[in-house]
Amino acid sequence: MSDQSLSHQANDGHKPGKAAAAHSLAEILSQPDCWKACLAKLRQSQGLERVRDRFANSRGWLLIGCGSSYYVALAAAATMRSLTKSPAQAIPASEILLYPDLALASAKEWVPVLISRSGRTSEVLKTAELLASRNFPTLAITCTPNQPLEKMASLTISLPSADEQSTVMTRSFSSMLLTLQALAAVIAGDNNFSASLEQMPTAAEAILVDLPTRIREFVQAHSFADYVCLGQGPFYGLACEYALKLTEMSLSYAQVFHTLEFRHGPKSIVNSETLLVFLLSESGYEAECEMLSEMKSLGAPILAVVNQADGRVRAAANLVVELSLAVPELARLGPALWPGQLLGLYTGLDKGLDPDTPRNLTRVVTLEQGSLR
Repeated sequence: MSDQSLSHQANDGHKPGKAAAAHSLAEILSQPDCWKACLAKLRQSQGLERVRDRFANSRGWLLIGCGSSYYVALAAAATMRSLTKSPAQAIPASEILLYPDLALASAKEWVPVLISRSGRTSEVLKTAELLASRNFPTLAITCTPNQPLEKMASLTISLPSADEQSTVMTRSFSSMLLTLQALAAVIAGDNNFSASLEQMPTAAEAILVDLPTRIREFVQAHSFADYVCLGQGPFYGLACEYALKLTEMSLSYAQVFHTLEFRHGPKSIVNSETLLVFLLSESGYEAECEMLSEMKSLGAPILAVVNQADGRVRAAANLVVELSLAVPELARLGPALWPGQLLGLYTGLDKGLDPDTPRNLTRVVTLEQGSLR
């Protein structure tokens, strides 16, 4: 798709100028090719094997980030636990800085994985310093080479093809997640999962043929006041990222809950102006479908993201996004992000905003030294 058609698609019927959201949309649509490039680089460099060998005696993995990078950590930790059968925990960098003894108490022989698109996020750099002072060898995952984080970590995996011009993270999020999933497969010696990750980008390209148009038309046909994003297990981190994309790109109020937890009080907010976004899993499908039907009976508008939908989902959801990918559930996490990224983008455009440059945000969060421990 050309840059001209990207700009036209991003701005069709909206207030911003021709270039509004052009970077964000191009970066969202570039993800299959970006993933192929990242996986090819990892194969050629043997970077994952070096990480596996360097940390062969580790007992667990502590995945650390801020904002979207923390949500990468949540989804990646779930994959790591599932494939390697070893402990893996996601934690915000701020928790380690403010409560180091509590955060690190059970991770003395774990590998800290520092995740930062820019390699310059203040809290992540300060966490790297703290970990070095306690003699933790560390792994860094970043999209920008030759930055401070790379110099501070014991090993670094850099993904420059996944970096972005837009402020918000889209392809950098999915590419860093994919890389950590590929690492988990290498550590586990799971060649079948590795092969599935290699197949997934090409298979997923078909999803993007009509998904942007479907999401754009859905947004233009409705006017939601609030959003609730729901997911369980590995999809909870994705639900968090959905909510953040809506907040960042469209200045919308978005909440996130574990799917079944939403009925324990939060469902009181259900009304015709609050969109519920369900990320439906395979392992929890029956229980999650019951929840979906219950929320529909309360009058909730629903967007459902699922690999294969049955009649119950089709009857209850206002919009169903089917991935239809013949790869394991965990290997589909990357494409499952796309509806949320596009929902945030087109909702922002519908409000007359430019999702490339959200209000009050910068590409890198840097803080004065005195504000960090």
